[in-house]
Amino acid sequence: MKPVVELVDVWVELGGHTVLEAITMRVEEGEFVSVVGPNGAGKTTLLKVILGLVAPQRGEVRVFGRPPRDLGRDRARIGYVPQAEEIDLRFPLRVIDVVLMGRYGILGLGRRPRREDRRAALEALELVGIRELAGKLIGELSGGQRQRAFLARALAAKPKLLLLDEPTTGVDPAASESFYELLRKIQEKDVTVLMVTHDVGVVSRYVDKVACINRRLVVHGRPEEVVTSEALAEMYGCAALFFHHGRIPHMVVRPHT
Repeated sequence: MKPVVELVDVWVELGGHTVLEAITMRVEEGEFVSVVGPNGAGKTTLLKVILGLVAPQRGEVRVFGRPPRDLGRDRARIGYVPQAEEIDLRFPLRVIDVVLMGRYGILGLGRRPRREDRRAALEALELVGIRELAGKLIGELSGGQRQRAFLARALAAKPKLLLLDEPTTGVDPAASESFYELLRKIQEKDVTVLMVTHDVGVVSRYVDKVACINRRLVVHGRPEEVVTSEALAEMYGCAALFFHHGRIPHMVVRPHT
């Protein structure tokens, strides 16, 4: 497999502070990879580096074999679900209109959506399981439904790389698991998925690889090799262990005394 994303010795400083330190990692074509780490570890910055929104001080970044700034129209091959949506839920915006925003990278600013754009938006809503909500106002949806609408927006341009930043924040556990299962189905459609999350115990059941970072890359590999008490203790800087309750593994961290 060839890498869709490749970072080599990437360093990022923001506001005089080192946010990412000597990050080297690859995301192969067709993989589902989760990036986990404590708050302030640089996870969101890593996604912004891949998107070309933050330039590293050192190192190389390649997406589809090219630096992000050189992607041009191929930038539409990347779908992005940011951590926090700034849509005013009181604004009378329909779900279909939100999803159509995902076509603007193909359309160009100022151009009205065509019939094929509407068809692509409806197909994306069908894929995420909420086509029947297309005419609803975005503010009328539940948290889980709203997150699926934002995922549909990212899928409307039929991307080959999907980036997600904490997509299940504020969503109940059952809806979170359903969302991860949906991402597996999307991956099966030849989409490479890279997701930032805190749900290390739950998500390890769905992903191919886990990358643990805390400014630097602590460990990167298959979940059964990576999600260990030793690796998590190094990443979080405190003792960590897993226990199982039902189908879901839970992590407990204990600060050093």
